[in-house]
Amino acid sequence: MTATSSDREQLRPGLWATVNERYPGSMITKSDLVPLTKLGKPLAASRLTFVSTAGVQPRGTLPFDVTHPVGDYSFRRVPSSAEPADLEIHQLKYPTAGANRDLNVVFPLERLRDLVAEGAIGALTPDVYSFIGYNMDPERLERTLAEEIAAAVAADGAEAALLAPA
Repeated sequence: MTATSSDREQLRPGLWATVNERYPGSMITKSDLVPLTKLGKPLAASRLTFVSTAGVQPRGTLPFDVTHPVGDYSFRRVPSSAEPADLEIHQLKYPTAGANRDLNVVFPLERLRDLVAEGAIGALTPDVYSFIGYNMDPERLERTLAEEIAAAVAADGAEAALLAPA
């Protein structure tokens, strides 16, 4: 996708103001732009991690708290070698029927491994990460969950990250 205007311009001007008006305090706001870091080497030679709001986790692990009124601010490590049959979805905020038929719809581990096998990606980190996207306290989301995931990603030696909402 090619940008047609300033990197700071929104596709739907006023969208975030509308969300903040309807759901006061629900959006993280920043007065300064935090630029993306350019990849220092080709993706084909880089270690990639994956972070998703899909609520996917290894079977038999503590389920996400999908009923708490302000959300669950924890994440799960998912081995990048895990097979879809070894994983389950704990999520109430999006329809999961399609994802239950093919987990790659929301958590494309098999497709990422295909890209590693084809040489498009150098390697995957040992673990990838999932959490539930329903979190009503944006400051807590940034202060705890985002910081904890960032620390785990850095410890895994990731050189690039693919972030995907469910």
